[in-house]
Amino acid sequence: MFKRFKLFSQQIKRELKVYSLVLKDRRTPKLAKFLLWLAVGYALLPFDIIPDFIPVIGQLDDLVIVPCLIVIALKMIPKGIVEDCRKRVDDANR
Repeated sequence: MFKRFKLFSQQIKRELKVYSLVLKDRRTPKLAKFLLWLAVGYALLPFDIIPDFIPVIGQLDDLVIVPCLIVIALKMIPKGIVEDCRKRVDDANR
């Protein structure tokens, strides 16, 4: 179980680096950049659409909204840009 958690955390770290490169890339559409920044901001800022003190639903909105924003943004970005950024991250890790 520890190995699975470690692998998952490494994948998350890799994807965050990829998203960082995607945000810096000039070829990335502005709307996709906005949605990625919105996802990061929503995850980090202390306010939520549904307050966290409401049991279950308060925490679920973070688990639904942030990934949805990321998925929508990634669908707007040409696959070549994302693949190029993933390759750059993998090459830097070697």
